[in-house]
Amino acid sequence: MTVDDEPRVTITAIAREAGVSVPTVSRVLNGRSDVSPQTRERVEAILREHGYRRRAGRNRPAAGLVDLVFNDLDSPWAVEIIRGVEEVAHATGIGTVVSAIHGQAASARQWLQNLRARATDGVIFVTSDVTPPLHAELQRLDIPFAVVDPAGATVGDVPTIGATNWAGGLRATEHLLSLGHRRIGFIAGPKRLLCSRARLDGYGAALAAAGLDIDAALVQQGDFYHESGWAGADALLRLADPPTAIFASSDQMAFGAYEAVRRRGLRVPDDVSVVGFDDLPESRWASPPLTTVRQPLAEMGLLAARTVLRLALGEVLETPRVELATELVVRDSTAAPAASV
Repeated sequence: MTVDDEPRVTITAIAREAGVSVPTVSRVLNGRSDVSPQTRERVEAILREHGYRRRAGRNRPAAGLVDLVFNDLDSPWAVEIIRGVEEVAHATGIGTVVSAIHGQAASARQWLQNLRARATDGVIFVTSDVTPPLHAELQRLDIPFAVVDPAGATVGDVPTIGATNWAGGLRATEHLLSLGHRRIGFIAGPKRLLCSRARLDGYGAALAAAGLDIDAALVQQGDFYHESGWAGADALLRLADPPTAIFASSDQMAFGAYEAVRRRGLRVPDDVSVVGFDDLPESRWASPPLTTVRQPLAEMGLLAARTVLRLALGEVLETPRVELATELVVRDSTAAPAASV
């Protein structure tokens, strides 16, 4: 996401000049009483000097709203994130504004324009890049924010909530190796996403530990959606020496792989084992139930909501970056390769 406005002074810069913390500046802006008169006077003088003005609607202690911003909403993965945020919202009596910007700069600018016109207690971005201009603008507006599963490297001390993607990729591949598979296909997610690269790296690390090299022919590029899972698995199964197992780095791609296996007259797991990643609710209802890596999606959304609400209250986080543990869930889609039975 990007903004076109020219840079303005941020509360971080105000805090640095005043020799106080960002939460202290936030307390002054919120009219909180837990700031000494001397500190308040110094901060307010610097705010006046820089012409810092808060936007309308942020002069009350709380807006009663949290913004949740996705690139796309056409995935059950997004629903699980929303479920976690809504749990916190319901418990605290606030509302949730859900937006999708579809990776378009115009949509991002429109969203930011809408945000300037109303109040919010915080913003949660999902698989997004918080660019330096956007970071500066949110700070200028005094809006706390956090990122769930950041797309790339974050700016400064931006709070992030993710999962142990590398460990999940490692564990899924180790599971297939333990069953006797040696030709293991991999369907990767979008290259631009950190989580995709981490899962691929975990796959490679497990193979290396078993004394195996990554065979480029066994790695297909996908986008986390069903169609790319089908296309990737179909390409793998057409190889002269096809894999006996496929690790798809999302559940949706794993379901696409199921269809590719079926169309070739094969069966899961009798002919080809399949592992996914996410543990979406439908994974246990698939036929056969899908072995997958559980990513705590709802918990990630829940923690992100708690994080921005803590920041809105001026609290200091213990650490800006949190990774929740992934877990291999073994069901019926994996078995020993047919030749080893």
